[in-house]
Amino acid sequence: MEELAELKQQLTRQRPAGWDDLPDIPLYMDQVVGYLARQMVSMGEGDALTSAMINNYIKDGLVERANGKKYGQEHLAYLTAITALKQVMSVREMKVLTTVGRELRAPQRQYEYFCQYLDQAMTDTAAGIDEDTADHDLPKLVLELAMRSYASGLACHRALAILAQRTGHEDLLKKKK
Repeated sequence: MEELAELKQQLTRQRPAGWDDLPDIPLYMDQVVGYLARQMVSMGEGDALTSAMINNYIKDGLVERANGKKYGQEHLAYLTAITALKQVMSVREMKVLTTVGRELRAPQRQYEYFCQYLDQAMTDTAAGIDEDTADHDLPKLVLELAMRSYASGLACHRALAILAQRTGHEDLLKKKK
């Protein structure tokens, strides 16, 4: 099936730029939004970050404020990760992960981990797609991918709660009143 072969190819080849390949000149917000749209594998318009979303992530403390009105490598790295993580985590959950990450490792190292784990997940998912899947077997493929996502989500949320508790950041997971 041509569409599945195309999907598998996207999952296998498209990756965000590594740290050393992120622009080393500061970018304005419009440039950041355009850059981020090219950073991740995208299957639809709803995946991209908007300037309003970026401003909200800054307000929520996920990303540092811009230097003047310009964003650098560290901003691009965090925003690239957020583009992927927002698909599976709430803002509060991402806040725990980024806060603990900042306490443990430099932004460059955090981004390298993100790229490494994203690459592995994309490669594994692509390997599980048979491009010769018949139309009548597509529901089984969809269900398999959905259940794998569900199980990973359960494990992710529980591991995050454990991380928050062990690092003293469980307050970040609580809703503000």
